[in-house]
Amino acid sequence: MEVLVNACISAVQHLRPLRGGAQSHLLRASDGASYVTKFQNNPQHVRVLANEMLATRLGLALGLPMPRVEVIEVSDLLIEHTEDLRIQLAGQRIPCRSGKQLGSLYVGSPGMTLDYLPQELLSRVSNVADFARVLVLDKWACNADGRQAVYVRETPHSRRHSATFIDQGYCFNASEWTFPDYPLRGVFANNRVYESVTGWDAFEPALTKAEEMDLDAIWQCAAGIPEEWYERYRDDLNRLVEALHHRRTAIRGLISKFRESIRNPFPNWGDSPTSVDLSAVRRDEAVEIR
Repeated sequence: MEVLVNACISAVQHLRPLRGGAQSHLLRASDGASYVTKFQNNPQHVRVLANEMLATRLGLALGLPMPRVEVIEVSDLLIEHTEDLRIQLAGQRIPCRSGKQLGSLYVGSPGMTLDYLPQELLSRVSNVADFARVLVLDKWACNADGRQAVYVRETPHSRRHSATFIDQGYCFNASEWTFPDYPLRGVFANNRVYESVTGWDAFEPALTKAEEMDLDAIWQCAAGIPEEWYERYRDDLNRLVEALHHRRTAIRGLISKFRESIRNPFPNWGDSPTSVDLSAVRRDEAVEIR
């Protein structure tokens, strides 16, 4: 697997503020594309930028539908001349920080993209099976948030949508870079998307790709993350990558714990759970990065 690290693109126009805890902004960049941009001084933590880049690249390597992520340079000049490039922090409205920010390619177009679908439409999402596959990433990376997705209408008059998985900022337990695994973390809120799961095949090929990913491939996904996004603690990044390599053997056990939870997320998976090495899960739950 090869991850290309592109040259940094530049923001050329502010389009609008966006909803969400990170208080992202939609920016047009020098490559002509639009990016959902998280800033270093967002209210969550600077590390959510590193999390977003690493976890999204891992997801793309697993074949999951996720937006491309880039480093986007935002100038002092653009911030100074754009009144809306501000963040609410501790009751104050402060300017977004200039420099290298995290840009996620904007999915779809206005009027064609939704961030919510009612339950009766979820099972009609064209790639609904990917909700099981993205669970591989969310359990592997210990996503401390619920699974987020946006839905793009396939044609202007269609009621069919495809899902793209967004917002990986709370992987690795957000700013903590620890792995406190709980069965109901990192899962989608509605069981309807899991109805087609009847066994381990539902998680393929993402599951096998994750289990077989070597340390070099994980490092390729971490390549090019600006050091200011992890506060220049290179040893912490080293331990994070090593922990991810170690945790590959725990993914099946973590999925099994979700399966056995009170959610009963996989009602059509009828046989008994496959035997897994739960001691590996317990060992990984104890891994912390200081």
